[in-house]
Amino acid sequence: MTATPLKVLVLHGPNLNMTGFREPDVYGKKPLEDIDAEIKTAADRLGIEIRILQSNSEGTLIDTIQEHRRWADAIIINPGGLTHYSIALRDALVSVRLPVVEVHLSNVHSREEFRRHSVIAPISLGQVVGFGGFGYVMALEAVLNVEREVV
Repeated sequence: MTATPLKVLVLHGPNLNMTGFREPDVYGKKPLEDIDAEIKTAADRLGIEIRILQSNSEGTLIDTIQEHRRWADAIIINPGGLTHYSIALRDALVSVRLPVVEVHLSNVHSREEFRRHSVIAPISLGQVVGFGGFGYVMALEAVLNVEREVV
């Protein structure tokens, strides 16, 4: 009997489409397409089914969260600049009642003061910050391990 694979929605928020070009000394030189390929490779290795979306639109991210509430077992999200103020995004994540892991490419806690506050962190299982694109792989591992602990 084969177990149903864990299903994880991976969301990249505003400006992450510019990763690799935008401030490479802060966010890294790897383009988002390469990061997504690494996420897919890790998900395959771990037996996780994933869907990935990047959007610069808060509404699109919220719609996607709501549309996937019955499909997904967990959400990994890099909210980008929405991290610091989007109560609407936070409320959408809470409303679907799924485990959430927050990811940031840079170590937001060692940057400007305003980047150190997240409205998403209090409703997340945890944060992965400062490891570049590999942070998403770490988040996949975390979600898988937490899911195993719950079962």
